[in-house]
Amino acid sequence: MLKQFGGQLKKEDKLSFARSERWNGKVFENYSKTTMDMSLKTLPGLIQENFKGRKHRGPKQNLPITPFNSDLFKKDDELKFVWYGHSAVLLQIDNKNLLIDPMLGPDASPIGPVRTKRYSEGSLDVIDSLPKIDAVLLTHDHYDHLDLKSIEKLKPKVDTWLVGLGIGRHLIKWGIPKEQITEFDWWEEKSFKDLGLVFTPSRHFSGRGLTDRAKSLWGGWVIQGKAEKVYWSGDGGYDTHFKKIGERFGPFNLGFIECGQYHKLWHEIHMYPEESVQAAIDSKVEKTVPVHWGGFTLALHNWKESIDRFVAKAEKEKVLFLTPNLGEVAHSNSDTKLWWKDFD
Repeated sequence: MLKQFGGQLKKEDKLSFARSERWNGKVFENYSKTTMDMSLKTLPGLIQENFKGRKHRGPKQNLPITPFNSDLFKKDDELKFVWYGHSAVLLQIDNKNLLIDPMLGPDASPIGPVRTKRYSEGSLDVIDSLPKIDAVLLTHDHYDHLDLKSIEKLKPKVDTWLVGLGIGRHLIKWGIPKEQITEFDWWEEKSFKDLGLVFTPSRHFSGRGLTDRAKSLWGGWVIQGKAEKVYWSGDGGYDTHFKKIGERFGPFNLGFIECGQYHKLWHEIHMYPEESVQAAIDSKVEKTVPVHWGGFTLALHNWKESIDRFVAKAEKEKVLFLTPNLGEVAHSNSDTKLWWKDFD
């Protein structure tokens, strides 16, 4: 169980953090003051709310994952992706295969007294069928994004790990060679196999244990190819950074925007679906893929509520979006499917 926590923060880690303006000497900070309204005053109401509507918080049936189709995912210079639920995505851009937040494990609470079971069965087996991965990109170190079992299974397929400051220590703890890991600060730009990569701000936090909250950096990604660009928002609340990213790097052909696991008590770290649509508009995304839903129940809302609210707002604002089936090879011109309507 201790291995699940990842690597412990060391003195040399803190020294490396000092190059970041977001490190205050003790923790990383968001641009805007960010809190969760969790207190003895709000706890009774939260407990009471937890017992209401529980049967609708997750699907009654297993959500099937379409088997990986290598023929449809062949390298042909076309931008394409596969979404595996929640925030796990295989992306191909300029014939480079990038795996983003590959949490494909069965449980998002591996060390908690209460388990958070994945909506889909056999998700870890997906890794066996994946092609050679050019790089894994990680947004932050929470358990629903960084999973020990997934990392251990990915080791033979990956030799490059691109992560936020401080996340590397977990990978090293789990046997990834240090020389394979590159850490990024916010706004830091690097080139990887002719792709331009930027680690972008988000309004969130980090931590895997009781003592490491905000001691690694969270964020999103800009991925720039020769002719196309992708934006990955990462987890976080709505803020002005979306407009800054759009003005500096947009427009984007595709944008993967957080949509789900929100609540009024933690609204500053997870957007409401209507804000997800606005974030896509602000960041100048031409076609949006809502993520951070369809995998786990991490909040108290109906599992379909986030995507239904997103679709309603997107249609009202004339924002183009894609909602592919789990495991489907999708392109920027793929048809939009309301597949979740077929599940209870």
